[in-house]
Amino acid sequence: MNYRTRIFTCFVIFGLATRLFGQSVQQFANLGDFQLENGSVIYDCKIGYRTFGKLNSEKSNAIIYPTWFGGTSADIANLLGPGKLVNTDKFYVIAIDAFGNGVSSSPSNSQRQPEEKFPLFTIRDMVRAEHRVLMEKLGVMHLYGAIGGSMGSFQVFEWLATCPDFIDRAIPYVCSPRLTSFDLLELQTQAQIIESSKNAGMSEKEIQKTIGMFTTLFAHSPSYVVRETPLEQFPEMLASFDGEPSKVFTSANRLSQIRAMMAHDISKPFGGSMEKAADQIHAKVLMIVCATDHIVNPAPAIELSRKIGAELLVLESDYGHLSVGYEIEKCGKAIDAFLSK
Repeated sequence: MNYRTRIFTCFVIFGLATRLFGQSVQQFANLGDFQLENGSVIYDCKIGYRTFGKLNSEKSNAIIYPTWFGGTSADIANLLGPGKLVNTDKFYVIAIDAFGNGVSSSPSNSQRQPEEKFPLFTIRDMVRAEHRVLMEKLGVMHLYGAIGGSMGSFQVFEWLATCPDFIDRAIPYVCSPRLTSFDLLELQTQAQIIESSKNAGMSEKEIQKTIGMFTTLFAHSPSYVVRETPLEQFPEMLASFDGEPSKVFTSANRLSQIRAMMAHDISKPFGGSMEKAADQIHAKVLMIVCATDHIVNPAPAIELSRKIGAELLVLESDYGHLSVGYEIEKCGKAIDAFLSK
C-alpha cells in the first residue's frame, strides 16, 4: 500500500476524509447571542449537530460525541455502528460540532465577527453550548454516556467536572484532563506558524500545507513513519501535502481551537487542584490512551484514572495519536463492554 493510500485510509478511519458513510442530516441549534466565560459574546451563535440511532422512550440511551480538533459531526459518522466505537443499534448518539470547526460558529463563517474579530472561547464554553443544545433543542436532560477523542476528550473531561451528575458513563480517548508542557509546546508552535505566516503574507494554501506537514510529523511515532514510508516513497509523501486548502477548517479556525485547547485544565476552577477536580467526577469512566502519543501526553490521564478508579486501556502500538483508528475493533469491544455493564 503506497503512502497516499495509507494516509487516506487513516483519515477515513478518524473521520478526516470527505467520503462519509451513513451520516445523518446536518442540523443546527440557534443559541442567539451566546456569552462566553470571558464576558465576550458570540453573536448569532449556532451549533451544528447530527444524531444517529434511535432515542428510546425513556431517553436513557443518549450519548454525546463532541468533535475532535478540526473534526466535524459528519466525520464522526465513520466511527459509529456495529463493530465500531459506539453501536448505534443500541445507543442514540448526538455528535456535536465544536466552536471553531467551520460548521458551528467560527471565525470563517461568522457574518458579524469574521476572522480575527471572532472572540476567544474555551473548552468550557464549548460544553456550556452543548449543554444548551441538549436541554433546549433536543429535550435531553440526562446522558447515559459521553465519548470523545483528542479535543473531544477535553470536552468530555469538562463535562465530568462541571456537570458531575449529568452523565453516567464516559469514554475519553487519546485524552487528557489538562495539558503537559510538551503538549503546550506543540500547540504553541502551531499557533506561531500560523501567526508568523499570516504576518509574512503567505497564502492560505501555503499555511495549511506547512501546518499539515507539522501535524503529520507528530501524529504517528517516528518508528511508524520510518517503517511505513520507505525512503524512496518520501517524495510521494511530500507531494501529498500539495492539495487544495480546506475551506471549512481554515487556518483562522485552527488557531481559534488551538487557543481553546491551550487553556484546557479541568483543575482551574478548583484552584489548580486535580484532587478537588477528581472529587467532582461521579460518572464511571473508561480512558483509552496510547503510550506513543506525541500530541496528547497520556500521563495526566493515567494519573487521574488512578484518582477516580477509572478503567484504563493503554494501547502499546507505535501508531501514536491516531492509534484508536488503527485499533478500532479492539477499542470498540472495550467500549461496548464498558457501556453494557
